[in-house]
Amino acid sequence: MARSSGGPTITQVAEAAGVSRATVSRVLNGRPTVDPLIGARVREAADRLQYRPNLTARYLSTGRTMTVSLVIPDLGNPMFQSVLRSLTRAAEADGYGVLVAEAPTAEREAGIARDARRQCDAVVLVAPRMNDLELEALVGQISPVVILNRQLPDPRIATVGIDYASGMSQLVAHLESLGHRDLLYVAGPPRSAAHHERLTALNALIDASPSLTLRTILGGSTMTDGHRVAEQVLETGATAAIAFNDLVAFGLLARLNEFGVDVPGDISVTGFDGIELSRFAVPALTTVGQEELDTGAVAWRRLHHQLAPGSEGEPTDHALLIPRLIVGDSTGRVPPSRTPPTSDGPDPARRPAAELARIPLRWAPGEHAWNLQHGDSLLAELDDGASMVPVHSPRPHLHPVRTLAGRSMTVVTPTDHRHHYGVSLALPDVNGSTYWGGRTFVEGRGSTLLANHGTQRVEETDASEDGRTLQARVRWLAHDGSDLLTERRTLTTALLPEAEGWSLHWHSTLLADSAPLHLTSPATRGRPGAGYSGLFWRLPDGDETRILVAQGQGEGLAHGSTGEALIVQRRHGRAWSSLVLVQDAEVQGRVDPWFVRASDYVGIGPSLAWDHARDIARGEALEISLRMVLLDRRASIEEIPELLTAPADRA
Repeated sequence: MARSSGGPTITQVAEAAGVSRATVSRVLNGRPTVDPLIGARVREAADRLQYRPNLTARYLSTGRTMTVSLVIPDLGNPMFQSVLRSLTRAAEADGYGVLVAEAPTAEREAGIARDARRQCDAVVLVAPRMNDLELEALVGQISPVVILNRQLPDPRIATVGIDYASGMSQLVAHLESLGHRDLLYVAGPPRSAAHHERLTALNALIDASPSLTLRTILGGSTMTDGHRVAEQVLETGATAAIAFNDLVAFGLLARLNEFGVDVPGDISVTGFDGIELSRFAVPALTTVGQEELDTGAVAWRRLHHQLAPGSEGEPTDHALLIPRLIVGDSTGRVPPSRTPPTSDGPDPARRPAAELARIPLRWAPGEHAWNLQHGDSLLAELDDGASMVPVHSPRPHLHPVRTLAGRSMTVVTPTDHRHHYGVSLALPDVNGSTYWGGRTFVEGRGSTLLANHGTQRVEETDASEDGRTLQARVRWLAHDGSDLLTERRTLTTALLPEAEGWSLHWHSTLLADSAPLHLTSPATRGRPGAGYSGLFWRLPDGDETRILVAQGQGEGLAHGSTGEALIVQRRHGRAWSSLVLVQDAEVQGRVDPWFVRASDYVGIGPSLAWDHARDIARGEALEISLRMVLLDRRASIEEIPELLTAPADRA
């Protein structure tokens, strides 16, 4: 292993380590017969002297190149890049290098693998697409070899597999928990073994659960494939689409966003693989994670064992790795209009009042925070907001909120305003921090994205003994993390069976316990009419929307009006629903102007800073109190007093 260049020699490494040239040779060739402490000393001396063996001489001497080849189907797929990263780190620790070869087509796969083996000591073959007979024949020609992402009938061939059945089971269970029953699989390449394993696992799950249906359309493995099939996905009417991999899901999300489709409000989308980019998708992708399994390192341990002297004939080691579900924001509850009835009975809105009154109504702990249940039906969910992205000003919010008949009355992260979240206490500016989310109106500059997003953090929640009232303590933190104020929030519910609806009384007390408070809105800083600031309710679009106030009907009359009550009527085909909002002037000590949008989107709420700033001295409190009624019919202004005094089914 003599060197002809002017660099350090093996003799110099031996002298620096205090060992013989033969010992240096054995250590650098990866022979296991050297004491580990001596081996470490030799490698340290070689690194210090920047000694690099003459690979040609070493190959002639030992018959080894000290390299292995990684053959993958697609260099552009981040999943395969993560395998390369993992394999390289593990192999380099044992003195081996890794060469990469791409096999873009199944027809060229075997030839490329054979060429790679002629230049290296071993091969790691990732997700081969050839049939079992072709693959077994190839393995005999390129051994030592480890096969990734493929199970083979021959137990003598070393494999590292992913338990796709477990991954799909976790994914389908997650979708089922959100109410999804109509699923769509966007299939991978027909010759992909991973595609066949995933589809087989899905079909087994569907067979075991008669309530589920599964349709399949041909997709592919790239973002372009996902983008291309988006219209087909929508045409199926499925409530959830399971993409073959994360790249297909990325393309699908992009195209759905171009169409103005709300994910997950209109349809949920999942990927598979858990590549690092999945958490940066918009919305963050729900997927099944494999990257953390360190597949390349697992494969190297099995390959390195085969490369060790005397390993011929020893039992082959196999591995089956269990992936885990990663829940993002791309999956949500099934759209209420697609929710199947919970029984064979009539529509809940048409049940006799006495029957409605017998069904229990109560708050119960749920997945994120608390669920308001009417028997088996979910009427509302209080999400603590902890999973919201910082730029949306994380805050507790109600979503979904539904009528007794299951009609949706809220939406979150709609395409027109991603920072709208169902029903929440959203203030655009409190002492310089925004609790509205998104951009801030700056005088002279317009709407500007600033690093001023505060957080409302739920510190404590508790339900009353009868389950009708939920109390929460919410700490408001400024954008720099400092304490700003404390909110005491009470949500009290009641059934109104005679009126075909139910009511919610929202009462918040904002206590300026840390500093005096200064509340503003864009309207107070030069943007007329943009006085939004306070409790804000974002509704989904309907076939028709009508806004009613005491003065009459229409957005123009309602926006900025100062009556206590406001009604939103929404038509769904031939059916109607109504949302009635009434400010409790006696508790608040005032009536705030209404902020109303109905033409470009439907969002309403009373404004705390309509056209002038509001100040709260330190130690003082601001009361916010609204009574809200949700009905499965059209409501009128004249019947509001009766609705507020109607007998309620109280425990």
